[in-house]
Order: sequence, then structure tokens, then C-alpha cells
Amino acid sequence: MVSKPSQPEVQRGLNALRWPLRFTWLGMCFERAAYALWPLLSVVFLVLAVLMFGLHELLPLEIFWGGASLATIAGAAALGYAVYKFRVPSKTDAIARLDQSLPERPIQALTDTQAIGVTDAASAAVWTAHQTRMIVKAKAAKAVPAYVRLASRDPFALRYVAMIFFAVALIFGSVLRVGTVGAVALPDDKLSSAPVWEGWIDPPRYTGRPTLYLNDQPEGALSVPEGSLITLRLYGEVGALALSETVSGRTLFASASSTAHDFKVIQDGELSINGPNGRKWSVRVVPDIPPIVASLEGIDSDALGVMTLPFSAGDDYGVESGEAWITLDLDGVSRRHGLSVPPQARPELTVSLPMPVVGDRSGFEENLVEDFSKHPWANLPVVMNLTVLDAAEQQSRSEPSALLLPGRRFFDPMAAAIIEQRRDLLWSRANAQRISQILRAISHRPEDAFRNEVTQLRLRKLIERLETWIELDRLTLVAQDELAEELWTLAIELEEGDLADALERVRQAQERLNQAMRDGATNAEIAELMRELRDATEEYLKQLQKQQSQDGESPPQDGGNSSQMTQDDLQRMMDRIQELMEQGRMAEAEEALKELQEMMENMRVSEGEGQSGDPAGEQAMEGLSDTLREQQGLNDQAFRDLQEQFNPNAQAGESDGNVGRNGGQGEGESHEGQGGEGSGEGSSGPPSNQQDNLADRQQALRDELERQKNALPGASTPNGDAARDALERAGRAMENAEQALRQDQLGQAIDSQAQAMEALRDGLQSLAEALSENQEEQSPGQGEQDGNRQAQSRDPLGRGQNGDGVDPEAEGNVSDAEVYRRARDLLAEIRRRSAQGERTEAELDYLKRLIDRF
Repeated sequence: MVSKPSQPEVQRGLNALRWPLRFTWLGMCFERAAYALWPLLSVVFLVLAVLMFGLHELLPLEIFWGGASLATIAGAAALGYAVYKFRVPSKTDAIARLDQSLPERPIQALTDTQAIGVTDAASAAVWTAHQTRMIVKAKAAKAVPAYVRLASRDPFALRYVAMIFFAVALIFGSVLRVGTVGAVALPDDKLSSAPVWEGWIDPPRYTGRPTLYLNDQPEGALSVPEGSLITLRLYGEVGALALSETVSGRTLFASASSTAHDFKVIQDGELSINGPNGRKWSVRVVPDIPPIVASLEGIDSDALGVMTLPFSAGDDYGVESGEAWITLDLDGVSRRHGLSVPPQARPELTVSLPMPVVGDRSGFEENLVEDFSKHPWANLPVVMNLTVLDAAEQQSRSEPSALLLPGRRFFDPMAAAIIEQRRDLLWSRANAQRISQILRAISHRPEDAFRNEVTQLRLRKLIERLETWIELDRLTLVAQDELAEELWTLAIELEEGDLADALERVRQAQERLNQAMRDGATNAEIAELMRELRDATEEYLKQLQKQQSQDGESPPQDGGNSSQMTQDDLQRMMDRIQELMEQGRMAEAEEALKELQEMMENMRVSEGEGQSGDPAGEQAMEGLSDTLREQQGLNDQAFRDLQEQFNPNAQAGESDGNVGRNGGQGEGESHEGQGGEGSGEGSSGPPSNQQDNLADRQQALRDELERQKNALPGASTPNGDAARDALERAGRAMENAEQALRQDQLGQAIDSQAQAMEALRDGLQSLAEALSENQEEQSPGQGEQDGNRQAQSRDPLGRGQNGDGVDPEAEGNVSDAEVYRRARDLLAEIRRRSAQGERTEAELDYLKRLIDRF
């Protein structure tokens, strides 16, 4: 039997819902406020962000007032929306929200009364049990939190945009700037006294013209470069001064309240400042003329295929850069043999045009020097266009030039055939099968085509690899380039040779010269081939002399009737051959070349009696002379590095000058003191690496000097001991120079190197005197035979046997201490003057050439 709950119990159950009901009501208030106020809060946050960033201080007054009006309208609309939407929830609404959150809605059950079955005891018992259960559930009720869902009302998330702007303004802006709104909206009239203005005209930097102060420019005509920036600042009462201009091409007029104006001049027009102390100018624009470029007559190439294209370029303010664009002239190509198939697609060939490093670029002439010998279009018709760009990014293009792209020509028949097949391979991979067949055909009889088996085997391996790629269909672009590079290397080896025997080099140079006669070579190619013949002949003479000297052979004695060919005779013969070839008299040139060949093969090197003397002493003299030359080269390199430290801007210009001088001197005139390395070796890389490199070379030279000192002849003689003492001094000076180089003290290193060279010269002089005394003791009657020895101690070219072409016995060639001292003083003075950066560029270049030469 369930007891019926009394009315107080039901009331206590409802009273237990008082706090959950209050919190639920507050949540409903917040929820409705959020729905109603989010537009207003978004406008407020956005306006505060703008003010905290200080944008109102930068905007013109019209835009400021326009923005303020827009913000006011938006705020008013948002406020009206909030008033219209917001309704305070009633207690009934809160009870209904709380009751809906509870299972079986106990609050509604407690406020209900039994409608039927009141008189039925069973029905009343059920109703009583139901209310008792509802009281328990009502006491467990909790407040319902607010449920805000604004996504449907703000689909563009404008509220988040406003909140992000406000958060960023709190971090990077300043709340204090909000207080400046009044000063911007209502400026203090006390500050707006006499209106004044200032202006500047800033020409583009590349024009090199100075900035003009506009207040100093009189009214009337005013010429300014195109693209000049005009800056105006107006002070005083807002609106007292106004700008009027038609030079910028702007469609919007400047604001009357704006005090700052910046615009560029792009057209002729009027510029005026209206108001007190205003002015007016008629602006004329000085146009920026596009650059010009043109190729000059006289495109040339040397014997190695290096192209030299002279061109001229200019611009009113200087050319910034340029390029040469080369495209294949397919219509001009003779479509025969390997060129009959469609060519493989290749991009345009682009190279940068050389620009003057120093000087004016408004008008100049330069040479484009490039080697296109390895390019697939070498020796094929092409079209070349030159383009230049100025600082205003205006580009101009020259008239297209049709020409054969210069490339190296090969006169060895096998090398020329291989190069032709390489060209066909790069033209199209479809030629691969044909190339394989032709290479096999031309190498069918290798004994007639190759000078050694190495090149024959290399070509055979290349053919086998090509055929394997063809069979497996693996001739990719990478494989194509790899095979082309190996064919080029093989052709170069066949053309230039890799022969150790000097006579074979002479014969090879003569064969190439003969082939050039038949192929109609150019003057540049003839000059290059003649140079190779001269070098090969020189090497052959040295080798022949050395061989006969080792064999102990003596020249035939014929009572003085034997003829001796001098160096001038040989030079005249070669000059005559070159002159005949350049004149087109190939038959006479070929006959003269045959005579030279027969003379070289029948030549014997004359060897004077008693010339051998002391082989150990001569070897020591030669070794010390080489050491002195190498030390001189290290000293010159250290001096050049010291120059670059004090005059770094001249480095690029000197490099260009060195290139030109080396090109004029040829390979034979490079510094021996560089140890076989280029004279500019130390010119690249960081300074510490340069000095470490020089220090390592200095250490190696000091070790070599120590070895030479230990093997020095003339022991226990005064001059021999003096020579050893001088070499010890040289070794200590070299060690000091090495330490100074490792510490980047170039000045101290140069002084130590000079001391080492002076000690080496003293050692050479003492050693020469010791050897002379020894020779006099061994051959006391030799003085009577000086005349015969001087006549016989010459090679076939009439040069002295010391190998430098100078007779050591001749008058005026004796190297005494006074000559060495004067030479050192002269070189020191040249170096001192070359280190003075205030001298003219021409004078510094001349002094540099003197140092490189001596």
C-alpha cells in the first residue's frame, strides 16, 4: 500500500528545482543575447581593431569620415537587429526548458492533477506512486547550459573575422590610438597656421641623375626622366593647399584633404599646387629609349672552332644584360645522309653576351667568344638573334643573322668520319643503325686507319655498345649524350694524338697540314697547324739531342765543310710554307713541306767535344735554376694576391687582361714558376684557401731544395761550402715565407721569398765558380780550345747547349752581382708602383704586364 504524497512534499520537490531553474534561465538569456547581439559585437570589434592599428591616422579625411559613417550605420542596424530579436525569457520558458531536459518530464507531472479515476482506489494508488517517483527525479535535476548555434545565422563567419582582427590589434596595435580619433576628426585649428609645401623629384636610380628639390624649381617648363617619382607634402590647414596634376595618368583625383602625395611621371602634362605660395609647371617627360644591339661584320673562328662574334650595343642609360639566341635553320640544312631524317627536338641555344666590367655601357663594342664545337648544330646553318635589356626592362632584338655555327674542323680522316657520325647521332636517334654500319665500315682495316691499337679497341667497344642499345631498344637520351661524348673524346685523340715519340708528332702535324691543304683550311686553321708543327719540331730536336748525348755520339768531322741549320733558317722555311698556303699556292707549299720533312728525318745533332764536363754539376745547376724560377713564380703569385687585397675592384679587369695576354702569348709563355699550374690559380676561392695552397707549394719547394743541397757537388772547396751556406739561408727564408703564408701575412711572405731568391742566386754563382775551378783542374789546356768548343757546342738550330737558346760565353750575358742587384731594384720599383691604386687603369695594366713577363 503506497502512501499518498502530501502537498508539502510536492512543493518541496518543486522548491528543489529553484537553483537549476535560475541557471537555466540565465543560460537562455545568454543564448538569446548571443543570437541578437553578434552583429553589433562584430561591428564593434572591427571598428576597434581599425582604430587600434591607427589606420584612421593614415587615411585621407574624406575616407575617414566615410568609414566612420559606414561604421555608424552598421552599428545602428546591428543595434536595431539586437533590440528586435532579443526577448527576456519567462519563468515558464525556463521551467519548460528544464523539464524537457529531464526524462519523463517530472516537473510537468508534479504540477498535474489526476483527471479520471479519482474515486478508484487502485487508480489513486498508481497516481500516488507516479508522483512519488517524479519527486525523486525532479530533485535530481541540473541546470540546462546555453546552446548557442550561430553558424546558420552567420554562414560567412564574419564574427570570427572581427574577433581575429581585434585579437591581432590587441597584440600589435595600441589601445591609446583609439583616443586620437578626436584629433583626426576635429584637428586643432591652432596648428593650421600658414600653409606650406615641400616636394621632391626622384629620377630612377639607373639614370644616375640627382634628386631635385621641387621648391627650388622655377615655374614653367620642367623636364624629368620617365618613371621619376614625385613626392609632395602639404602642411598647414587642411584644404588650404591642393594638388592638381595630369602627369601620372591616374583616373582618380587626389583628395582635397590629403597632405601626402606620391606618384610617378609617365606622360607629359601639368603639375600645379593650388593655394598660397603655389606653383605650376609644364612637365615634359624625357623618354627612356629602348636599347639597341647589332652584330658587326667579321664573325670569325680559330683553328679549334672557338667563335668570335663582334657586336655593338648601347642604351641611353646603359645596357644591363644581353643574350644570343641561336636556332637551327632547318631550311638551309642540306638534308642528305644522316640529316635526311627529321631532327630531334632541341631548345634554342642561349648564351649570355659579355658586358663591360668597368666603363660606360651606354655604347660599347664587345666580342662574344664561345665554343660550340660539341653542340649538335656545330657547322650547320643557324639563325642568330641578339637581345639586350636595359634597367627599365625594355628589351630589343637585333636583325636575325644567318650563318654556319662555327665549330672545330677535323683534318684527320678517321677523326672527321667519327665526328660526322657523332653529329648524325645527336641529330636523331633514328640514325643509330646507320651509324653502327658506317663505323664498322670505316674501321674494317684498322691497320690503315689507326696509329695504335688502343684507339681501335675503343672504337670497337663503342660500336658494340651502340649495337647492344639498339637491339635492346635502350638508346635513351642519357645514353645518346654519353655515347656522343665518348665519340668526341676518341676523335680528339685521333686528331691531336697521344704520342710519346716526338718524331711521330712531327709526322702527324705534317699529315694534318697536308690534309688542311687539300681541304682548303682557313688562315686561322693554317696558323694553328703551323704552331703545332713548330712545337712538335722543337720537341723532336730536344729529344734527338738528348738521345745522342746519352749514346755518346759525336758529330761527323768533315773539316768544317758540314752545313749547320740555324733557328732562323728553320723559321724562314716554316714561314714560307705558311705564306704559300695562305696565298693558295698549295702545290708549292706541299713541296716545301716535303723538303722540311726530309731534312728533319736526316738531321743529326752536333755535340761538341768536352761539353759534358761534370754531369753532376750541370744537373745541380739545372735543378737550382728550376728552383729559382719556381720561387720567382710563388713570389709573383703572392704579390698578385696582395694587390687584390688592396685593390679588389681591379681583380675582374685584371682577369680579363690576363686572358687576352695569355691568348696572345700562347701556351709556351706561361710562368714556369707556377709549378705547371695556371698563373691565376690562386685567384679563385677564399683567401685562406689561396694562402694555404701557396704555403703547401712553398713547403714542397723547400723540401726539394733540401734534397738538392744534400746532393750538391764541390764538397770541401771554398766555393762549394759557400754554395751550401747560401742554400741553407734560402731554406730558412723559404720556411719563414711558408709560415707567413699560413698566417695570411703576404707582405712578410714576399720579403722572405725575396731573401730566398737572393740566396739562391748567390748559391748558383758560388756553384758555378766551384764547377769552373774543378774543370780547370781536370783540363788545364782547355782554354786553348774555347774557340772550337764554342763553335761545336750548339744544337742544329745554332742555340747554346744550356737549352735556352742563349750563348753563355757571349759578351754581356755574364750575370754578376751588380746585374742581379739592379734587376731586383727595378722589379721592386715596378711592384711598388703597381700597388698604388690611384694610378690610371692603363698604367696599372702596363705594370701588371711587366710583372707577368719578368
